[in-house]
Amino acid sequence: MARSNGFRFLSAVGGCVAFTAAQSADSPLNSGDTAWILTATALVLFMTLPGLAAFYAGLVRTKNVLSILMQCFAITCLVSVLWLVGGYGLAFGDGGSMQAVIGTLDKVWFSGVSRESMSGSLPEPAFAMFQLTFAIITPALIIGGFAERMRFSAVLWFSALWLLLVYIPVCHWVWGGGWLAKLGVLDFAGGIVVHVNAGVAALVAALVLRHRKGFPHVAMPPHNMPLCVLGAGMLWVGWFGFNAGSALAANGSAAMAMLVTHLGAAMGALAWMCMEWWKYGKPSVLGIVTGMVAGLGTITPASGFVGVTGAVLIGGLAGVVCFFATQILKRRLHIDDSLDVSPVHGVGGVLGSILTGVFVSASFGGVGYADGMTMAKQLGVQLLGVGVTAAWCALATYIILKLLDATLGLRVSEEHESEGLDLAQHGERGYIE
Repeated sequence: MARSNGFRFLSAVGGCVAFTAAQSADSPLNSGDTAWILTATALVLFMTLPGLAAFYAGLVRTKNVLSILMQCFAITCLVSVLWLVGGYGLAFGDGGSMQAVIGTLDKVWFSGVSRESMSGSLPEPAFAMFQLTFAIITPALIIGGFAERMRFSAVLWFSALWLLLVYIPVCHWVWGGGWLAKLGVLDFAGGIVVHVNAGVAALVAALVLRHRKGFPHVAMPPHNMPLCVLGAGMLWVGWFGFNAGSALAANGSAAMAMLVTHLGAAMGALAWMCMEWWKYGKPSVLGIVTGMVAGLGTITPASGFVGVTGAVLIGGLAGVVCFFATQILKRRLHIDDSLDVSPVHGVGGVLGSILTGVFVSASFGGVGYADGMTMAKQLGVQLLGVGVTAAWCALATYIILKLLDATLGLRVSEEHESEGLDLAQHGERGYIE
């Protein structure tokens, strides 16, 4: 009797397993891929809140710490709603005859995005949410270029217009099946879409708004380095979702992307630290965490295409090149990109996007060139992608800023700047004395 019951139980279990396997065979859903992308999505959102928010907040002066936190939170909310209203479809929808340039409005209010709809092996809601986190962090990065001097209302309007006119078109060109994708441009996780875009926009914003009161003669050191380091650590961890998640699968490509991302960050940090040690006699904590961010931003476009050799060289070059870019921009040209977005993210994105065309070669341990591609041809496509994105971003950003300046006004008054944006714009203090 016991043997009979046991046999029936095993038969039932076997039947359930067989039924589940049959279902899996009929469905494109991959539960492993889905679980990984849901995790990666949380990691990328973690990069903005609290990672980037804490990193930027620690870098500004005490009187402006809440303004940075507020801007990061508000941008997260605003971009999320715009993505729902139409941003997702414009970035990733099939634009038909306009597919080379922009997507579609057929997905307004996530029309057709349901529990059953799929994007490859993933539920479409997971894919849409993952891509939303990239759309959130890109305009949030830009606030480092105008920190401590832009009106909060202008920040919101700028972020909304910039998302619609700059981020979404470039995203579609590169990742949504647009004309750059058809040319074969390589941008695994956002060297062009995120870092070149944000870096150029921050530079234009710094030039349009001009420098902060007292810059460059008055010292404006970070008010809270421990908070800055904490935020940098969160960015490092979150970046694994950013790069490895961009494989859109739980596979070897994601694993290698995670490995090379870590190596790029480590080499960028060490290279920046050594440059600072050589130039100033002492390595600083600010320097090593900035070098880490430079390494991460520079390895991003290459992360799914290169091997460990490429990662080490790209990360090391990022630390050196971005260090000198920061010196030139701030110390020689006196451009007040407050939190070094353009020399770190912008220059890093350009450098990484170009070097991707080199280290993708199988001879360096990369995945190799696509059929019909040579190193020279790939480099040409990479340079075109970087150049067109930088030009479009610079022009559109300038127009948006000038339009807002003529209507709302971009900059707070000198009195409010001296008082600090925390009190002037939000009526609060970050610290009670």
